[in-house]
Amino acid sequence: MALRLGAHMSIGGSIDLSIDRALEKGCNTIQIFTRNPRGWKSEKLNSFAVDNFILKVRDSGVSPVFSHMPYLPNLASPREEVYLKSKETLKSELERCRILKIPYLVTHCGSHLGRGSEYGIARITEAINEAFMDTKGEVVLLLENTSGSKNSMGNSFENLAKIYGNIKKKNRIGFCFDTCHAYVAGYDLKTAGAVSTTLEKFDDKIGTGKIKLIHLNDSKKGLGSKVDRHEHIGLGMIGEKGFKAILSNSIINELPLILETPIDSRRDDVGNINRVKALASSLGVI
Repeated sequence: MALRLGAHMSIGGSIDLSIDRALEKGCNTIQIFTRNPRGWKSEKLNSFAVDNFILKVRDSGVSPVFSHMPYLPNLASPREEVYLKSKETLKSELERCRILKIPYLVTHCGSHLGRGSEYGIARITEAINEAFMDTKGEVVLLLENTSGSKNSMGNSFENLAKIYGNIKKKNRIGFCFDTCHAYVAGYDLKTAGAVSTTLEKFDDKIGTGKIKLIHLNDSKKGLGSKVDRHEHIGLGMIGEKGFKAILSNSIINELPLILETPIDSRRDDVGNINRVKALASSLGVI
């Protein structure tokens, strides 16, 4: 089988250049931001770049393409100005994905900032239901599991299940499973048995069929630490043994795998992609 394996790509210069970069790095699936992720404002999509992007995706075989929400939005925020901006950004990103023919948009669930989990669930579901009502198309929003840092939403499968349960258009909701986030939130991934147990827990609460993307990241910190620090594949606390267990799991290895690993003197994206390929090859799953 052929793994769908890639990394987060820059859109610097023009959004369609992300596909050129993907091919240069040996990716056959990618994740991008559709805009500068560090601000609230976004420039209108350039129609020429949009057409080029759609053509390059079609001709390259890079599929599926995933977009990720910018950094500033907090869909659980009790701060009204931030919450309103966050809802508008979600609507804008769903529309940008529709225009670009990107089928999936990944989002973090945000932080309730001390107001409590039930409050956060209500805010998140209100924002998502409103966004689906106010936007066209069938872009699927992927809720990403989080590390469990203070006041964060979406760190447990139970929490994600409650959010999912309150969404009206469930056909437009899926999940992104981040290995680093799951591990530091307390879900063990270091052995084949542990990976199976963790996925069984997800299946019991939500259903593994709703997972559409794996963020494949090692962790600088240990099991249950609740500290979100990504590490190169096999060099962190999950380790090579853990990633062999992860990659050997048939639920995971049939899903698109996106790396969000560091770029430093030890490795870059290509180094991590090649390491995943080598581990998968040693298991006979590539």
